[in-house]
Amino acid sequence: MLETHELTKKFKQMNAVDSVSIYLGKGESVGLLGPNGAGKSTTISMISTLMKPSSGDVLLSGESILGKTGKVRKILGVVPQEIALYEDLSAFENLQFFGRIYGLKGSDLKERIAERLEMVGLTDRKDDLIKTYSGGMKRRINIACALLHDPEILIMDEPTVGIDPQSRTYILEMVKLLNEEKGMTILYTSHYMEEVERLCDRIYIMDHGQIIANGTNDELKRILSNEEAIYIDVEVPNQEFSDQLFAIEGIRQVQDTEEGVKLIVAKGIRKLPEVFQLAEALQVNVLNVRVEVPSLEDVFLHLTGRTLRD
Repeated sequence: MLETHELTKKFKQMNAVDSVSIYLGKGESVGLLGPNGAGKSTTISMISTLMKPSSGDVLLSGESILGKTGKVRKILGVVPQEIALYEDLSAFENLQFFGRIYGLKGSDLKERIAERLEMVGLTDRKDDLIKTYSGGMKRRINIACALLHDPEILIMDEPTVGIDPQSRTYILEMVKLLNEEKGMTILYTSHYMEEVERLCDRIYIMDHGQIIANGTNDELKRILSNEEAIYIDVEVPNQEFSDQLFAIEGIRQVQDTEEGVKLIVAKGIRKLPEVFQLAEALQVNVLNVRVEVPSLEDVFLHLTGRTLRD
């Protein structure tokens, strides 16, 4: 339905986006993961016709949309990373303003506003000024604005950043409903790996302006199919213990956790005796050890060298 072909954006001598090709099939929910500065928001800006690419193309049903912004904007809804609302207007007035920009008016506009307010659970607050809203409520109204014109494609750029757990859950359930029951095509970026795993059919991983991997959740996890994750819970975290674990041959990743450390090692290689010897030498009291299949977060760290929130 929507695809980019070697999409590139240069700022002076730097390629913020470098030959990015992604595809969204009709009715799919597709995740775009990447650490800060990976180029996700710039890619979204080009797809949504807010920024012209330096080279490459954006295709809608096989036809280029470059220079044809009106056609794609009619079917595209965008939820930006930064809240785009007028603080001194009420929720109803904001929705009315953006609805008119979409060409809606009269009873049709009023009906759409009522439906979207109900969808985001804020009908009873429709006459309150946006500046009185919590961060989560503002993001829900932001989403309502993007849905006023019944878009076929919805782009969401980190829609749950910095909000309360209740609003986050509400937004995730709404996105799932829009995709699974309404058949809306969704491109979703987030700093929360579990959100993308929960919502998306396929995932693209982006770093330094390039797509470095893509596939389903299970396909991406197979990148580390010959490895396993070992969680070591300790009584008191010890940075020297974490640092020296890197020196043990065969340990490929060491990541600090709230309970201790997580190791990524090749399957079948016995490293626990060396880990326990090191713990004893450093007087680290090990409370628990468990072995699990590597997660999507482990794959991301393996590919980028950074965690998603870095």
